Amino acid sequence: MTDGHDSLPEEMGEEFWNERYRSSERIWNGRPNRHLVAEAADLAPGRALDVGSGEGADALWLATRGWQVTAVDISSVALDRAAAHAAEAGEGVADRITWLRADVTRWAPPGPPFDLVTAQFMHLYPNPRARLFADLAAAVAPGGELLVVAHHPEDLKTGVPRPSVPELFYDGDAVTAVLTEGEWDVLVDDVRTAEQTLEETTYTVHDLVVRARRRT
Repeated sequence: MTDGHDSLPEEMGEEFWNERYRSSERIWNGRPNRHLVAEAADLAPGRALDVGSGEGADALWLATRGWQVTAVDISSVALDRAAAHAAEAGEGVADRITWLRADVTRWAPPGPPFDLVTAQFMHLYPNPRARLFADLAAAVAPGGELLVVAHHPEDLKTGVPRPSVPELFYDGDAVTAVLTEGEWDVLVDDVRTAEQTLEETTYTVHDLVVRARRRT
């Protein structure tokens, strides 16, 4: 995920993210990503894979709705914090989440396939990004869905504080290109705008939302 920091991706490994999370009691706002809520609220619970899970808000939201979740992140600090939040959630939420530390540029999703694979704001260089998206698509079960959300390149034109590395940003083609023709239905391929305050300034941000369903 990106957060406006100017570090290059090769510098943003486990230790970078561990220090980033140690720098504050909570980095993110504790709420699930709004596009996940909008796109997944009506899905029947099953097995979900949450890639880049951070402090666990998305995984917790899914688990409270009955999903069995595998949540993956590079930061052990973030995962420990997420597990603590899950333990406080009650209602057996923690029992429905498996926390997994992994560098997604050197990792492939475990089997069996998932009913929902979600990757929120994963920003990598084109080659590792394409490999990751292909792996995530392969991890979706027949009838299951892939949901990818990202900062859109339009943000680079409008002054939104993002890493100054254009290669990290992409449009819907970067996601749909890995989907085998005839095996998928692309349900959503949108750029959605919203007002967001970053560094005490309010910007119009542009989010890419791609949702696809594997045919049965």
